[in-house]
Amino acid sequence: MNYNEVLEQARGHMGPYCKVCPVCNGIACKNQLPGPGAKGIGDTAIRNYQKWQELRINMDTLCENKPVDTSFTLFGKTFSYPFFAAPVGAVTLHYSDKYNDISYNDVLVSACASHGIAAFTGDGIDAGVMTAACQAIRSAKGVGIPTVKPWNINTVEDKMKQVKESGAFAVAMDVDAAGLPFLKNMTPPAGSKSVEELREIIKLAGLPFIVKGIMTVKGALKAKEAGADAIVVSNHGGRVLDQCPATAEVLPAIAKAVGKDMTILVDGGIRSGTDIFKALALGADGVLIARPFVAAVYGAGEEGVAAYIEKLGNELKDTMTMCGAFSLKDITSDMIFNS
Repeated sequence: MNYNEVLEQARGHMGPYCKVCPVCNGIACKNQLPGPGAKGIGDTAIRNYQKWQELRINMDTLCENKPVDTSFTLFGKTFSYPFFAAPVGAVTLHYSDKYNDISYNDVLVSACASHGIAAFTGDGIDAGVMTAACQAIRSAKGVGIPTVKPWNINTVEDKMKQVKESGAFAVAMDVDAAGLPFLKNMTPPAGSKSVEELREIIKLAGLPFIVKGIMTVKGALKAKEAGADAIVVSNHGGRVLDQCPATAEVLPAIAKAVGKDMTILVDGGIRSGTDIFKALALGADGVLIARPFVAAVYGAGEEGVAAYIEKLGNELKDTMTMCGAFSLKDITSDMIFNS
């Protein structure tokens, strides 16, 4: 089964909002929440995708013909590729009741682990979501990254206990979720974190810690100051703030500022192996992809996830070959065309 067949099977199973477009570019679902769309007029999600497409690649085949190595090591674990499934929550609300957060993570975590990558799992108001995600990661021998919402410290402490019990090799916090209404309505309130608060959370976690939702050099330096091991350059897919720059636009400066000290991941509108190559050329170490993995799960479960991973992997290998990059460290900024 190829990914186009997966998309065909997903149509009709993903609810009234997602159109399962041939290319998930944010246009058909803009200004639409619930659903896979983005906040406000949907400009940020669309811009995320478009900015990757505007980048051109320098082809160079005057080089030795040898095998391509796409392996990527993160916190001591080696994966087949430098991409991961991003955390997605409230799938029943945004898509359809074919899956809930528990069954979705159960399929995604095991499928990714079986096919050479790892999945980030989501979090939610229902405490069972984190519990089930951690169980799925435990079943996958720790190959998964729980993503904790920026709750108040007492709630975070409870979540981190489950994370440690799961055997997960790392943990993330999506601080870009700070604007979600259900966080603000908590008592005590949850949401944005100061450097001091984030430092306390990182110490509490006791695992390699990834801060997701960094969009400025200033924010990256704060995450570094707090002790984060990695960041995800992300605007939450455009779902929390309209009129943001695209992640591709801010990535180079952030990577230049902290790339020697932290692992840099990026998400937002990345849809192909060629896009992954571009992200690495701009300074990222790896990428996260969200919406297409939802379509993969809804379309064909584990088989759908496997088909999408294979598609991305083959596209990345082909792009690397055509640019003379035979390992990820060979991908450099001069492989991006500057007019």
